[in-house]
Amino acid sequence: MEKKVKTKRQKRIKIFALVSLSFFIVWFFGANWAIESNAEGKMYSDVASCPSATVGLVLGTSKTGRKGNPNLYFQYRIEAAVALYNAGKIKYILVSGDNGQKDYDEPTDMRDALIAAGIPSDKIVLDYAGFRTLDSMERALKVFGQKEIIVISQRFHNERAIYLGEHFDMKVIGFNAKEVTKMSGFKTKVRERFARMKVFWDILFGVNAKFLGAPVKIG
Repeated sequence: MEKKVKTKRQKRIKIFALVSLSFFIVWFFGANWAIESNAEGKMYSDVASCPSATVGLVLGTSKTGRKGNPNLYFQYRIEAAVALYNAGKIKYILVSGDNGQKDYDEPTDMRDALIAAGIPSDKIVLDYAGFRTLDSMERALKVFGQKEIIVISQRFHNERAIYLGEHFDMKVIGFNAKEVTKMSGFKTKVRERFARMKVFWDILFGVNAKFLGAPVKIG
């Protein structure tokens, strides 16, 4: 009798494990497919063909890598924003990143890099509470009043940002910064797969930006 009970318990555990694994696989690949397919036709890599908008939103990343080396994601996003501004495709640049600690300030680093590249300081707006892509997109709408925006980052990141922006009823297109092809780029893209899974978790459970605050007028 005890052996039968043990066998039934083991069978239930195996069924549960199989169902859980199947759910994870569907979630993992389904989230990626949904976000990737949704962004089709909404991203540009050529400045001349990119539509115009009042504001370009640069999504934050650290200026340097863990070993103090220059972060190419940061460099390429700055270059993309400068190219759009110089071509007259955007009038203002909203830089949104993490400033959760005193000694870590993505928005200020992005602003300084943009100014060094010739962008007037009065054309740059800082969002210090862009802790995640979700925060950056929701705050662009609810704090900075942008219903239509060009999001500036690497392609894989833009795909997710577009999906999140449309979740908040924004009209979003992406301008793709140059890709990073080294090993660090591979690691980032692996992490991106799990970030895409979390998008649907956040939407399902109604997760919102950590902070909103008083409206800020651009222009």
